[in-house]
Amino acid sequence: MGLEKSLLLFSLLVLVLGWVQPSLGVESRETQTQKFQRQHMDEEGHFPSSPTYCNQMMKSRGMTSGSCKPMNTFVHESWETVQAICSQGQVTCKNGKSNCHKSSSTLHITDCRLKGSSKYPKCDYTTTDSQKHIIIACDVVHYDASV
Repeated sequence: MGLEKSLLLFSLLVLVLGWVQPSLGVESRETQTQKFQRQHMDEEGHFPSSPTYCNQMMKSRGMTSGSCKPMNTFVHESWETVQAICSQGQVTCKNGKSNCHKSSSTLHITDCRLKGSSKYPKCDYTTTDSQKHIIIACDVVHYDASV
């Protein structure tokens, strides 16, 4: 029953967010779910095979336009696997809200961190590949942490 309820709530969220159509910029035209997928999902097998993975991905996903996003995580699992986390262990988010859920198993992820000497427009990232649990917020899709 919990899984069905979570999936129903998630589907409702996607439907509701799909109706919101702000007017300016790529980020404002996409739903929260689309933004999450653009910024955090890389299930198509683009596993980091080189130290330039993060530089390429951050640029191609629009996270180096106007400024360098300091940190980002890509999840190398199916969208269905990530959605299922919403029915797994509930935890408190970093912002104190109680809508976060922690994956019950470790997932293949890549952390991209801006190098200290890097300055916009030449954003230069370190690429760290690992297996970790992830935490996501489920009422508004948001990547919260990896542990």
